[in-house]
Amino acid sequence: MPYLNQLEPNELIAHFLANPPVDFTAWQTESGLPMFAARFDLLTTVDPALRHKIMKLPFYRIWGNWLRFNTAFVGTTVSEYALLPTDADTYLLVSALKTHYAKRYPFLIVKDLPNHSTLLSENENDQSELFAKHLAAEQFIQVEGQALAFVKCDYQSIDDYLSRLSYSRRKNFRRKLKVAKDIDVKVSYSGDDCFFESQHIAQYYQLYLNVYEQSDIHFDKLSQAFFQALLQDKNNHAIIFNYYHDNQLIGYNICFIVGDTLIDKYIGFVYPKCHEFNLYYVSWFYNLQYLLDHNLTYYIAGWTDPEVKASLGAQFTLTQHWVYIRNPLLRWVLGRLSRYFETDKQLLDKQQNKTSSQVKHENADHS
Repeated sequence: MPYLNQLEPNELIAHFLANPPVDFTAWQTESGLPMFAARFDLLTTVDPALRHKIMKLPFYRIWGNWLRFNTAFVGTTVSEYALLPTDADTYLLVSALKTHYAKRYPFLIVKDLPNHSTLLSENENDQSELFAKHLAAEQFIQVEGQALAFVKCDYQSIDDYLSRLSYSRRKNFRRKLKVAKDIDVKVSYSGDDCFFESQHIAQYYQLYLNVYEQSDIHFDKLSQAFFQALLQDKNNHAIIFNYYHDNQLIGYNICFIVGDTLIDKYIGFVYPKCHEFNLYYVSWFYNLQYLLDHNLTYYIAGWTDPEVKASLGAQFTLTQHWVYIRNPLLRWVLGRLSRYFETDKQLLDKQQNKTSSQVKHENADHS
């Protein structure tokens, strides 16, 4: 079923419910609200530098378990936003959540509720805002969520796009893109014969694991069963951009085209080859060119690496997490520490200030 705030194909949501991440459980409520449960580490969204300091404290391996709680989440890890049933009463939704899950789980989190997103309709934003008001009335704590990166295709060419960036960034990206001539891009689609070969699925899953393992945040580890279901499903219309060097696969992007939007969902890399060929940057500009070639309006680039994506010219829309903590004392304490969990917002503020200062400096040099 389609939901409010849904950007992805229906099939992707169904694959998540059928094959949730490793050690997760997933379900739909009676009203059709997608949810999942997992053991959640409170340090997951804390600033990485602070998290590393905490983890180095004496006996962390013992007392660190006190920071992990069985948690119920409203939403999925495959959708950009928390999904709401199209015909649900938001007041009744919140009431049912509080009744059924607040006593069963130490933490109940509404994950990635949109906050006036330019990517959604007015009705979806209004319903999400109303939902948030009901959550606040029930003592849910608001925490600034992740920053969803996107690019609007209002440029005429890649050169036009680059011209909007600072001089130093233009120079840097053009240098990085010189290696693109040594890369072959091959396009495949979910449901292709190759994805019914177990060896092929295993290869794609391993490249995904390569990226997962080097990430600072280890939250949802997708299963190989999920990848297999996704890549074998013709109906979800996934498009896979495969990057080869010397006939060897060194990376890929799994994307979806929904309406006029290209949604970049999953990447897989071979290290260190992907760094040698600047594959992150090459794939970014390949996707931007794809928008032009196929008359698409938006490229949605996901949640990770907001600083890098900001330097690449992305815009952002922030979400909100709404957290209900069963223990009143812990609710009071964490309610006053929420700013330490708002990493993306702080990173973007720093990046914006840095970029503004850099542009002013360069303009002064060239004047």
